Amino acid sequence: MFDKILIANRGEIALRVIRACREMGIASVAVHSTADSDAMHVRMADESVCIGPNSSTDSYLSVPAIVAACEVTGAQAIHPGYGFLSENANFVQILEDHDIKFIGPSAEHIRMMGDKITAKETAAKLGIPVVPGSAGGVPTIEDAKKVAAEMGYPVIIKATAGGGGRGMKVALNEDEIESAFRTARSESKAAFGNDEVYIEKYLQRPRHIEIQVFGDGKGRGVHLGERDCSLQRRHQKVFEEAPGPCITPEERARIGKICADAIGQMGYAGAGTIEFLYEDGEFYFIEMNTRLQVEHPVTEAIFGVDLVRQQIMVAAGLGMEFEQDDLQINGHAIEVRINAEKLPNFSPCPGKITAYHAPGGLGVRMDSALYTGYSIPPYYDSLIAKLIVHGRDRPEALARLHRALGELIVDGIDTTVPLFDALLQEPDVQSGNYSIHWLEKWLERNFGK
Repeated sequence: MFDKILIANRGEIALRVIRACREMGIASVAVHSTADSDAMHVRMADESVCIGPNSSTDSYLSVPAIVAACEVTGAQAIHPGYGFLSENANFVQILEDHDIKFIGPSAEHIRMMGDKITAKETAAKLGIPVVPGSAGGVPTIEDAKKVAAEMGYPVIIKATAGGGGRGMKVALNEDEIESAFRTARSESKAAFGNDEVYIEKYLQRPRHIEIQVFGDGKGRGVHLGERDCSLQRRHQKVFEEAPGPCITPEERARIGKICADAIGQMGYAGAGTIEFLYEDGEFYFIEMNTRLQVEHPVTEAIFGVDLVRQQIMVAAGLGMEFEQDDLQINGHAIEVRINAEKLPNFSPCPGKITAYHAPGGLGVRMDSALYTGYSIPPYYDSLIAKLIVHGRDRPEALARLHRALGELIVDGIDTTVPLFDALLQEPDVQSGNYSIHWLEKWLERNFGK
């Protein structure tokens, strides 16, 4: 087992990893920018190292600074959290060259799943159902028109190196294909330095269902059920739950086994998430995230498993502490992502927290690095907290979420808490009857956004 782990991240996820390390008797090292000198993860770690100025490019994304922090502190391994360098294959390769263990999958698997076309081809070979689409990149508008005509409209054009909704455009008919193609390529070039795009069939009312998988790197893989992340704004998840309210036990077992078998065949090590669009009883692969997800706590809640602990165990060569038959669902869990944003425009709202009180009680978990007097810097993502609730069933989880939101106090800034207060009053949310397009249509009706 490792003696010391460096966390190459910040905020609530860094604090989450520190907690797991402490329970395992492992010393933790926090890295931070100058803007994060007073951050909670810096206060809670056993050691801390300043790795650069405010800009994430010069701090949390600076590979030389992070490697140097490892060497200075004697950390044997790095946990990347999510975002930043968590899916950077070159970073993983550099760590290997410096005899530093990366707590996550191999550089090969990160590269394989980081390119959308390669990921789709790999998934199909492993028996994972995929969305009908182009065989590879689509280089010209003439090719795009031909592919779209063959599969039928509507279609969606996506950046091969994309993510977070960037470089994605829908064409409902032939009149829209040229504009969508050019815009997607332009956005992809600007965001990722790569203008290659591909085309897929556009599903009308799909849900976003993702399967949590885990591999020991030695040919054994398991799944930990699904999460429903269909409530999204601009392709960003805001409300996640497990198990999915629309998935039957038979569907769960079927798609779960497919994913677990695929992970085993790959020889994949650690946590991963295989994401699907789900419509009319069918699953269609869209991507695989080769890291811990923001929404991993809802899976932890219903299975009683510490996923970060398991990541560390596998990276240390000790394997997973469970078999597939050990994993039984207990109840229902929901997570809401609370951002420092001002409604209705969702504009960032950094500033000083004048008062903070986290909700508590049975079945309530608050993952946050906030504290009274803390000043949220303007340089990073606006996510400031994740409120997770667990109940015996979905109605109890919803009631518990409503109660917990009422207890939460975050003064001094605006947050997205009022959004969730409003959503919990909606019959479609109460019944779980929504698709990935539902929230944006609701926002348009209620806020004009």
